[in-house]
Amino acid sequence: MASLEEYVERYPRLTDVVIVVALLGGAVIGANLFGPGESRPQGVWIAEVATGIACLALFKARERPRITVVVATVCAVVTGGLGFVLSPLLLAPLMVALYWLAAATDSRTTWAYGGVATTLVVAAAVGVTLDKMVALRAIGPALWLLLPLAMGSRSRLRHAWLEAVQARAEHAERTREEEARLRVTEERMRIARDLHDVVAHHMAVANAQAGTAAHLLESNPQLTKKILTDLKATTSSVMLELRDTVGVLRKTGAGADTLEPAPGLAQLPTLLESCRSAGLAVDVAVEGEPRDLPPGVDLTAYRIIQEALTNATKYSASATASVCLRYSGTKLTITVTNDRRADDQPRRGSPGYGIIGMRERAHAVGGDLRVSDSGDAAFEVVTALPLHPHAPAPQAAP
Repeated sequence: MASLEEYVERYPRLTDVVIVVALLGGAVIGANLFGPGESRPQGVWIAEVATGIACLALFKARERPRITVVVATVCAVVTGGLGFVLSPLLLAPLMVALYWLAAATDSRTTWAYGGVATTLVVAAAVGVTLDKMVALRAIGPALWLLLPLAMGSRSRLRHAWLEAVQARAEHAERTREEEARLRVTEERMRIARDLHDVVAHHMAVANAQAGTAAHLLESNPQLTKKILTDLKATTSSVMLELRDTVGVLRKTGAGADTLEPAPGLAQLPTLLESCRSAGLAVDVAVEGEPRDLPPGVDLTAYRIIQEALTNATKYSASATASVCLRYSGTKLTITVTNDRRADDQPRRGSPGYGIIGMRERAHAVGGDLRVSDSGDAAFEVVTALPLHPHAPAPQAAP
């Protein structure tokens, strides 16, 4: 069932008609009221006509509140000047006009028009006779006219507050949608990096193993058999990791939390062994005291080393690479170096997705990464990762 307020908002004109009819009836009653022993004022019909005009002017109170207040004020002054007691029944049209003025205009306009109207009506109510009742004749109309000004101002402030709340709610809704889109984009980028790291590393190792096996097939069959066995293990590993990565996209709810832990530096020996089976000799040096890393930093360190060694497997001139882990008080510095082949020089100006992914991973945990871009024979990847991750570092504009 609709409330009275909803009916008023839905049928404003019908509401105005009801108000005007009620005020006309009250004005007729008010014009014919006088106390015992008081003489009936002259010009009752003039007071009734003036009050009727004030009531009819209320039909324009919503669109022309200032003009309506002026008309109602003039009518009230005329009625008071004729000697009628300005009771709430006679002041009701002006009170309604002042309410609409306060509800529809700013505070400065409201109190300017309201102050002038109150002053004129009080002056007409007091008249030129100063007796013991002058205070009563002045205070009564003043209080009755200040009441709608206060109520209208309160209504205006309430509507402004509701609009502000609605605007904030709409803004919050838009922000949530934008944040959701941003999270989806970030998740797609993360999955793309993981897929690239997994596929690029294992395929590079598998390619190197296949090439080595083909080269040694006739001269060393026993070593070729071992390399082919390692190749089978490499392809099995990539299929398992692809299955786990794609499985993240398919699992929802509690089942999504049953995956194995993300790789970290604890799996570094396995990574180095796969690189060595592909013919890449890797030297590892650790400086400082090793310590447990936060999960995000641990995964980032592993993936950066994995990608750097993948590049070394594909492009190293001497089939050797070195990894240096340097622990300091606040950060872990990782340096991966390998010899650059002569035919790899043109690639320096156009880094692939691997270098881009490494840099994005480092920035995501508040670290930094640089790749040597000099013309010498060495290719070096250096990243500094904080031991206590904080807000991501700002990325340079492309």
